[in-house]
This record gives sequence, structure tokens and C-alpha cells, in this order.
Amino acid sequence: METATTPEIASRSQRQVEEAADPADARGPQTSHQREAGSPSLQLLPSIEEHPKIWLPRALRQTYIRKVGETVNLLIPFQGKPKPQTTWTHNGHALDSSRVSVRNGEHDSILFIREAQRTDSGCYQLCVQLGGLQATATINILVIEKPGPPQSIKLVDVWGANATLEWTPPQDTGNTALLGYTVQKADRKSGLWFTVLERYHRTSCIVSDLIVGNSYAFRVFAENQCGLSDTAPVTADLAHIQKAATVYKAKGFAQRDLSEAPKFTQPLADCTTVTGYDTQLFCCVRASPRPKIIWLKNKMDLQGNPKYRALSQLGICSLEIRKPSPFDGGIYTCKAINALGEASVDCRVDVKAPH
Repeated sequence: METATTPEIASRSQRQVEEAADPADARGPQTSHQREAGSPSLQLLPSIEEHPKIWLPRALRQTYIRKVGETVNLLIPFQGKPKPQTTWTHNGHALDSSRVSVRNGEHDSILFIREAQRTDSGCYQLCVQLGGLQATATINILVIEKPGPPQSIKLVDVWGANATLEWTPPQDTGNTALLGYTVQKADRKSGLWFTVLERYHRTSCIVSDLIVGNSYAFRVFAENQCGLSDTAPVTADLAHIQKAATVYKAKGFAQRDLSEAPKFTQPLADCTTVTGYDTQLFCCVRASPRPKIIWLKNKMDLQGNPKYRALSQLGICSLEIRKPSPFDGGIYTCKAINALGEASVDCRVDVKAPH
């Protein structure tokens, strides 16, 4: 059996001591970041559960128009979890807290202006930010009011029953485009104003159909979405419509001759009736002058017979047979006669006994 020497024993003991050392030392030194991870002073960012997003109402996707003095109250929903940070700007600048107030909730932001003024018009932007993510929405607000009046109006010319007017546009259009002009007239006798043109786009016009012998004044209003201007300039001069001497010459015309011979436009119709029931025959005739109507039965004149009643009105001829009997059957004739000729129509009448 071999015996270990002193140097071999020392070398083996050193290796055992190194193997028994701390395993962490065997992995090498830790970095400063790894050491800080275990430090209680490290601040971790919260996880984003829902990305920020703005739900802009459809009505706000186009220019939002309000009148001066009206309230602006906009509610803009958004999403984001945890609660994001919201920021409003007006034309790229922070809001004027004396004019605009904002309330931010968990899921919406409200922009409120109690009494809108024209200076409140512009581009409003809402920014919703969460961590390094953000969403923005832009809202254009336009605050308008009635326009100012046209600067002047001038009566340019008067001829016949017409007058020509000219005017200049207003200096203030009310912060929006004009819809046109309203032109009114008033005669000196009544002093009442009547509209002759509405939403007229030019700055000159001709007013026609003025009454001869009257004198007229004119005025013009400007109009936009808020309505007509509060005032209107009035022409300094009156338009006097002079009476012109006219001579009327009557033109001769030929008198049309409407005379015509009788002509039946609706003939008599054959009919069958029952004994004891009144029956009527009808036909229509056209003639000028008015024709004489004669009723015949089997070519025998019925005039004066109380069993029959004949009527003629506006070209409609009728014959009533009162309580007919089988002996009243036959050929009935209606004859129309005037100075230009005559015409007649016939029909057959059958009278049957009741069953």
C-alpha cells in the first residue's frame, strides 16, 4: 500500500477548501443593476392594462357652431387603465381658466364655457396620456353672432316702374359667412315695409313692379346663420314713380260665330223596365242657338201627355215614364230643332210584367 507524501496531502486539502466555498462566489461578482433589484428603494412603473383612446362624438367631428352668449358643454369619453392624464389646449396654448373650466372623470372629460364669446372660437385639443402612450382629439369651435348692417345704400336710377339700388357689404359679418341680403321697400303713403328680395347675394339689384304715382324708400339687411342684422341703412332719396301719359287704342277683332246645328253627343240607350216602376231616358245634345226638344213614341208627339214628363237643361234631355204598363213599350225618339237644322236619336223600351 502506497503512502501519500507531504506535498500531495497539502495540495488535496487546498482543493477541498475551494470546493467548500460559497457557490455564489463561483458565479462571479454581481452587477450594480442586479444588486439594486433586490433593494427596497427601487420604484417600478405600473403595468398598462388598457391603452389610451378617445371616443370623439360624431357631432364634434365637424365644426361645432354656437351663438354668442350660449353655453358650450362638451363631454368627451375616453379609455385607459390606470386612469390617464388629460390635458386641454386652445390654439396650442393652455386654457384660460377664467373663461373655460374642465372636469376630468375616470372615463370622460368635460369642457365647459358658461357664456361663449367670439374669442372662444378656435381649435381645442384634448390629449390623453398614459406612460409613453397618448391619444389626441381636435375640436373646432366657432362662436358667431348677427352681422353688422351694410355700410351704405344708394338709389342709382329710377325708370318706369323700376328702381336700381347699390350698397356696400358690412364691416362685421358676425364671424361667419353671409347667407345674403334682404331688400325691403316702403311707400311714403303707408310707411309699411315689405320684403322684395331674400338671401340675395349681390350688392346691387333692380326692384320692379312699383306702383305708378307712389314714392318709395328702400333698406337692406345683412343675414347670416344667426339671422338678420339689427339695423339697416335706408336710401336718402325717394324713388318717385311718375305717371306716364298713355293712349289706349282698342284693336278690332272679329266676332267668332258659335252657331251650330243640333248634334247629339250622347244617344239614347235601349232599356227594359218592369210594370209599375218609373223609368227615365237620357241623352245629350249640343246646339246654338238653344234647340227645341220634342219627344215622340212610335212617331207620335208626347207633348201634353200627363204620363210623361220631359226636361231639358244645359244640353241634357230626359224623359220620365210614370208607372209604365206593357202598352208603354215601343220606339222612343228625341228630336232637337233650331234655325240651323235638326237631329234625332231613338231607343227601344220594353215593359215586362213583374214575376
